[in-house]
Amino acid sequence: MLTLLLIIDASLYASWGIRLDTTLFTYLNTPEVMLASVAVSQMIFGLLFWIVVSFVFIKIFKKTIERNIKKINTGDWKQLPVLIFTVLFLLIPIRGGLQTIPVNQSNVYFSSEMFANHAALNFIWNFSNALTHTSDGSNPYVNFTQDAAEAIINKNRNSLLKNDEKIILNTKKPNVILIIWESLTAKIVGTLGGEPGVTENLNRLSKEGLLFTNFYANGDRTDKGIPAILSGYYPQPSTSIMKMPNKTRSLPMLPQKMIDLGYATSFYHGGDLNFGNMNTYLRNAGITNFVDGSDFDKKDWNSKWGAHDHIFMKRFSDDLAKKQKTPFFKIALTLTSHEPYELLGNYKFGKDTEENKFRSAHAYTDKVIGDFIKNAKKQSWYKNTLIIIIADHGHRSPAHTGAFNSPKKFKIPMLWLGGALNKTGIEIDHISSQVDLSYTLLDLLEGDNSEFKFSKNIFNSSEDQYAHYIFNKGFGTISKKGLFLFDYVSKKSIKKYGKTAHKLDSLGKAITQNSYQDFLDRK
Repeated sequence: MLTLLLIIDASLYASWGIRLDTTLFTYLNTPEVMLASVAVSQMIFGLLFWIVVSFVFIKIFKKTIERNIKKINTGDWKQLPVLIFTVLFLLIPIRGGLQTIPVNQSNVYFSSEMFANHAALNFIWNFSNALTHTSDGSNPYVNFTQDAAEAIINKNRNSLLKNDEKIILNTKKPNVILIIWESLTAKIVGTLGGEPGVTENLNRLSKEGLLFTNFYANGDRTDKGIPAILSGYYPQPSTSIMKMPNKTRSLPMLPQKMIDLGYATSFYHGGDLNFGNMNTYLRNAGITNFVDGSDFDKKDWNSKWGAHDHIFMKRFSDDLAKKQKTPFFKIALTLTSHEPYELLGNYKFGKDTEENKFRSAHAYTDKVIGDFIKNAKKQSWYKNTLIIIIADHGHRSPAHTGAFNSPKKFKIPMLWLGGALNKTGIEIDHISSQVDLSYTLLDLLEGDNSEFKFSKNIFNSSEDQYAHYIFNKGFGTISKKGLFLFDYVSKKSIKKYGKTAHKLDSLGKAITQNSYQDFLDRK
């Protein structure tokens, strides 16, 4: 069993960036989702390794240990106190000594490089510790009184709620298409300073709309990114609210607000909507019209996730070509650029390494998106439509320098296109993030955005604009004036710079505390 857990830990670390903990159990009802993060070769060699090690151990046990056990005489009751004393004495090294605070993960953290700290963890101890330290309903991220935390947040947020830009839309009720692009990171978008040759269509289209050049994901998984985008809700450091229907039903929902404004809503995805309880979340949001993986032939699926993006987006485009009830709000979530990056046809950058497969997958989806926009421009609905392209989260690939969870991993593109835009070819460099989208869009459409209490207006031009993102037991808070990264395991900052780092320290801790308390309080 220990060998099997070791293989699982090593296989998943590359995708998840964390050592084995209770995150594993959130995928027990959908193991295919977890396995999709692991290459087939890893599973095959891992399974073979486990079988060989288990076989060798069983042979050694039978030949040596089992034979010697038979030679052991029955013990005397007088030896019982010695046994009890020995067991009790072992509790001392198990807790790490006689000091007040037992040993924990922070005792082995020694480096500014988080990978090195993770490598220093004993995987089975970490897993066992996670099992015995599940949440008891208390907030582990408390640094202030609740009133003080809210005061810190409001002091920073309240001045960032108004729109400082001139007229952005040329119509009051445009159709809205939201394309959520799986795992798209700014590191491969040339117009954002990334690699120039991967997303050639997105680079070209960036000159035709509003490009947000300082935009960030709030989490690192799809089931965290969707509530951030559609509910303006920060992710939780070690769980996901989308998997908890009893809590998601009370969240503010952009689709429902759009329905209140008279919009017809629909959601398109080429895969299984049961992933991470997405189906329940979206239905709680008021959406009733769905197209998912079950609507596509299995021959059009890859081996892991669902229909290839070009098949899925063609269905999306074909449906838009039919007569539509307007105004409409349509959401499309892509999937081919997720591990294991299975494509039909040419891999533009080859597939000799995971990073090249990653680049190739995004080049493929980029062509699909480019073809969709090219066709959309020919449709009658385009002139009255706002198209928003956004990533669900950033990615560790391609490898970047700096801290393990630096802003480079979380920086993502957001591009607004379409005939409903008043001006095009503009770059917006305000610091903002996914949680700000719903609030900002509803502000432009004159809808009710009062429930989106964690959000700000993206078009507020203040230098005090900030973005806050969550990773496993830590956070990062960034503005144009500084950065503060904090790890709750070691209870130390990972990185900080800028003249406002101390301010971002308090703000980041206050947001993490307040948003997690909100999560706990939802029933």
